[in-house]
Amino acid sequence: MKTTLWSLDPNHSQIGFKVKHMMITNVSGQIRDYKGNMNVLYDNFDTASFSFSGRIASLTTNNEARDKHLMSADFFNAEKFPIIAFKSTGLIKKDDNEFELSGDLDMHGITKNVQMKATFGGVATDPWGVAKSAFSLRGNINRNDWDLKYNAALETGGVLISEEVKLIIELQFIKKE
Repeated sequence: MKTTLWSLDPNHSQIGFKVKHMMITNVSGQIRDYKGNMNVLYDNFDTASFSFSGRIASLTTNNEARDKHLMSADFFNAEKFPIIAFKSTGLIKKDDNEFELSGDLDMHGITKNVQMKATFGGVATDPWGVAKSAFSLRGNINRNDWDLKYNAALETGGVLISEEVKLIIELQFIKKE
């Protein structure tokens, strides 16, 4: 089988998330230090398989105090669990460029299967002759499934931090020859 390896381009990718705060607004964040690959059989992107990982210590929400709290044992416990990783287990084509992606998400010492919508952005060659390809991934997870349970009740009802986390991931890859 002819497999093509594509490397994640960290200059044109983003691994991000959004979480509802106080039930009225979203807080966004991203992991800045990550790496990953995509394998494709016979240049057919319907066969793509993905793997990527990132350092929890590189997570940022653009708020130093909040980021420090996220690194603590209340949340990610970055010292004990320094890496978050994803490895795809299946890709099902829904229509022309839309797919259902399943894979194992390893976070906080727990691995769970997740489902995401994947949109294939296509293939293009940059001005320097380098082939690039892209996928956008969207999904929701429940942070409690990974034992990230820190929270506080609000006087008005509800909780400080939503259990649902929205994953917003943009992946651009560089073709390896």
